Amino acid sequence: MRGTPALALSAWRGRSGKRYVVGVHDLSEPDLDEMGEAVVIAVRRDEAGIAELVAVAAAGGSPRERLHRNWLARVRTSGANEMHVHRLAGSADERSAIVDDLRSDVGAPARA
Repeated sequence: MRGTPALALSAWRGRSGKRYVVGVHDLSEPDLDEMGEAVVIAVRRDEAGIAELVAVAAAGGSPRERLHRNWLARVRTSGANEMHVHRLAGSADERSAIVDDLRSDVGAPARA
């Protein structure tokens, strides 16, 4: 691990109160084809360093379940400049539940 830069980590808390640890990446960095099974959070970080959730999606291992480049284009248009990736969900059902937990359909936007 020498010479390898440390991965920036953060965490999001869902409406349920559960906490999800994520790796923080520049939006331009991740290769969507290599993403694998994960929950992906598009984030807009302002000048003060406050992170705001723009969109959240589940990515699976099969080509049908992978994130598509049009999703990436939409979140960029919405102001996202980071991608937070949670890789600890063990199944498609668990990833779906996390997406539902992180989505804020009402009230203030979720923040890291």
